[in-house]
Amino acid sequence: MNIVKENIDDLNALIKVKVEKADYEEKVEKTLRDYRKKANIKGFRPGNVPIGLIKKMYGTAAKVEEINKSVSEGVRQFLADEKIDILGDPLSKEDEGRTMNFETDVEFELDFEIGISPEFEIKLSKKNKVTGYKIIIDEKMKSDYIENIARRYGNFIPSETVEEKDMLKGDIMQLNSDGTVNNDGFSASNSTLSVNVIKDDAIKASFIGHKIKDVIDFDIKKAFPSDYEIAGLLQKKKEETEGVEGSFRFIINEISRFTPAEINQELFDMAYGAGVVKSKEEFEEKVNSEIASNLDRETDYKLLIDLKDYVTSKTDMALPEEFLKKWLMKVNENLTEEQLEKDFGTFAQDLKWQLIRNKVATENNMTVTEEELQKEAEIITRYQFQQYGYYYATEEQISGFAQQTLSNQEEAKKIAAKILDDKVLVHLKDIVKVEEKEISSEEFNKLFE
Repeated sequence: MNIVKENIDDLNALIKVKVEKADYEEKVEKTLRDYRKKANIKGFRPGNVPIGLIKKMYGTAAKVEEINKSVSEGVRQFLADEKIDILGDPLSKEDEGRTMNFETDVEFELDFEIGISPEFEIKLSKKNKVTGYKIIIDEKMKSDYIENIARRYGNFIPSETVEEKDMLKGDIMQLNSDGTVNNDGFSASNSTLSVNVIKDDAIKASFIGHKIKDVIDFDIKKAFPSDYEIAGLLQKKKEETEGVEGSFRFIINEISRFTPAEINQELFDMAYGAGVVKSKEEFEEKVNSEIASNLDRETDYKLLIDLKDYVTSKTDMALPEEFLKKWLMKVNENLTEEQLEKDFGTFAQDLKWQLIRNKVATENNMTVTEEELQKEAEIITRYQFQQYGYYYATEEQISGFAQQTLSNQEEAKKIAAKILDDKVLVHLKDIVKVEEKEISSEEFNKLFE
C-alpha cells in the first residue's frame, strides 16, 4: 500500500492511498474460507459449500470490507509515523473523475481530506491580568445554610388542623356528576397529598383549617394539572390515569407538619458524626468552612471560564474551518447547516482551548494518573452524596461508587479532562496576574446572566 500526503495549505491536506491486490488478497481469502466453514446453504452440508459459490455470493462484500479495514489502519499508521496531528477524522474525498468497480478492479486509489492541527504560541506574562472573585460570606448565606441542615434532619410531627405546608394522608375517591361516590371510578387508600403543591389557590384554601376525618371535594385537574401528580395521588401508573378529570373526594386520616431539627448537639452528631462537632461555635466554624469550600468551587469555575476566554483571545490560532464544518456534518447526522452556522463559533472556541490546554500539558509534562482519577471521582461522588443529604457514606462506599463511575469510559474521559483543566489552570494562574476582587453572592450570580 502506497500512502502519500499532498499539502493544500498549512491547515489542509490530502492523503492519497493506492491499494494493490497484495494488500488485501490474503485477508479476503481467509475471510471467505471462514464463511465457507459457517455457511448454511440448502443442498450442501455445512463446511462443504464449493469455494467458487462462496466467492460468487460473498466475494465482493468481503473484498470491500478488507480494503476498508486495510486503508483505515494504513492511514492511521501513516499519520502516527509521520507525526501528523489532525483535527477530527480523515474524510473520504469523492472524485467525480474516478470510478471504482470492486467486482473487477484489483487496484484502487482513494483520497482523504484531513484538517491539520495548527502551530501556535502562547504568549502570557504578569502583564496579562485576569480577575479572580472572592464571594463574601454574609449572615443570610450562613442562616440559609444552617436552615437547610436543620431541614435535612427534620421530622414530620402529627398536627390537629391543616396548614398550607402540611402533608396529608387519606382516602381519595372519584365522584359522579351528582356528587355521589363513583364505585367504578378511581380510588386509593392512605394516599399522600401535599397541600402546598396544590396549584389552584381556591382549592388550596379549601383544605386549610380542616381536621382528621373531615371531607373535602375538589376538582383534581385544577388542583394537579400534571398527569404525574395525579398518578401519584391515585397510586397508579401515569398511563392509567391519562385524561382523568372531574371531582374527587379526600377524607383526611392523618395530618403531618414538617418541623426542622433543633440546633443542638443531636443535630451536630447527625450531620457530622458523633462528637465531631461539640458546640455551636464549632458548628458555625464548620458551616463557614463548608460554605467557603462551596464558594471556592464556584469562583474557581468562573476563573477557569475567564482564563479560557482570555488565553484563547490572546492566542493567535487559525483553524481549517471549512474542513471542520464538513466533518461535523458528517459525524452528526441530525445536525442542520443552520445549526452548524449558529453553533460553530462556540465549537471553534472550545477546540482552540483544547489545543491550548493540551499544548500546555505536553510542554510541562502534565499527565493524569490512575490515583488522580480515583481521587477526583471520589470528590465528585462525595459532593453528589452530600447534595442528597447523605453524609454518612463510608470511605469504602465512596471508593466503590467512584470506581463504578470510572468504569464508564465517557465519564472517565470527562473526569480526566477536568483534572487536566485544573492542572493547566494552576499553571496559567502562576503566569498571569490574578487580581482578587471581593463580591457579593448576588453580584457574582449576575456575572453568568
